[in-house]
Amino acid sequence: MRKPIIAGNWKMFKTAAETEEFLTAFKPLVAEAKGEVLLCPPFTSLETAVKVCRGTNIQVGAQNMHWEKEGAFTGEIAPGMLTALGVTHCIIGHSERRQYFGETDETVNKKVQAAFNYSLLPIVCVGETLEEREKGISKEVCRRQVEQGLAGLESALAAKLVIAYEPVWAIGTGKTASPADAQEVIGYIRQVLGEMFGPETAGQIRIQYGGSVKPDNIKELMAQPDIDGALVGGASLKPESFAAIVNFD
Repeated sequence: MRKPIIAGNWKMFKTAAETEEFLTAFKPLVAEAKGEVLLCPPFTSLETAVKVCRGTNIQVGAQNMHWEKEGAFTGEIAPGMLTALGVTHCIIGHSERRQYFGETDETVNKKVQAAFNYSLLPIVCVGETLEEREKGISKEVCRRQVEQGLAGLESALAAKLVIAYEPVWAIGTGKTASPADAQEVIGYIRQVLGEMFGPETAGQIRIQYGGSVKPDNIKELMAQPDIDGALVGGASLKPESFAAIVNFD
């Protein structure tokens, strides 16, 4: 039985002080959550988040990282810097990183390998654009991103990672894939994982849905057999709405 994981991706929102204020209100609201709870604030708020969440059921993740241990990479953050803070997860290959910052399936693969080398659990984002959806190639796009992003990974490690299926056309737009549509693609992703790592490992990998997830659609999404959680954007910025998503059942 796969344990649900609900993650909040704050993107470029909230200062350290605002993070502490949010978490003070949020912690008691999710203290009895049955699934895993993960919050991914900006880099400048990570240390605050880790301190405030210590001893609670809330884990803290980063939104990005470089694959190198250190070096002349101005503006980047190394994986070891994250683990030194107490960060446990890292979002990798988000569509906004691919679209605006030139990330590719190759760099995603490098980051996935580096994350595991530094005891970080990667949340690997895949998903098609509106144009690709209209061409009817959603599954082909997701297959390529999964196969190339996870290339060379051992099954034992693959079983620990999280995949986030985020159709690009649904991120921040208010549009959401229907639960049936999301299940169809996520079920296909699990099939691809089975081809890569074997059915047993594929059955262990948790796959989230992301794209305008809200308190009023989370329950129906989570009722789908292959959806194991959500990567939540805007609705994770307010304690009450994010708690309602975390406590979907």
